Amino acid sequence: MQLIEAIIKPSKLEDVKEALSTLGLEGMTVTEVKGFGRQKGHTELYRGAEYVVDLIPKVKVEVVVKAEQGSQAVDAIVGAANTGKIGDGKIFVFNLDEVIRIRTGERGSDAI
Repeated sequence: MQLIEAIIKPSKLEDVKEALSTLGLEGMTVTEVKGFGRQKGHTELYRGAEYVVDLIPKVKVEVVVKAEQGSQAVDAIVGAANTGKIGDGKIFVFNLDEVIRIRTGERGSDAI
């Protein structure tokens, strides 16, 4: 099993959800986050004062998949989140030793 964590632009969340659902992946966790990478933020003007926005709003999508679905899920996220512009995000893939469904006690891929 794998945990796929993707940091994407908020405007691409619906596209990513649709791409993952076409693969039959049902569950995901979505968190609003802030951060920066190479884009390092930007300067904005508010009520005549200039200030630096150095933490950019992003969305973190986490999904757990069977190991054989991992590359398909990553490809689906890349295809749905890619705009070709700076700030598209990153994807991290982690191997999971164990997954447990609290309600039923199911373990492993049955718990997904």
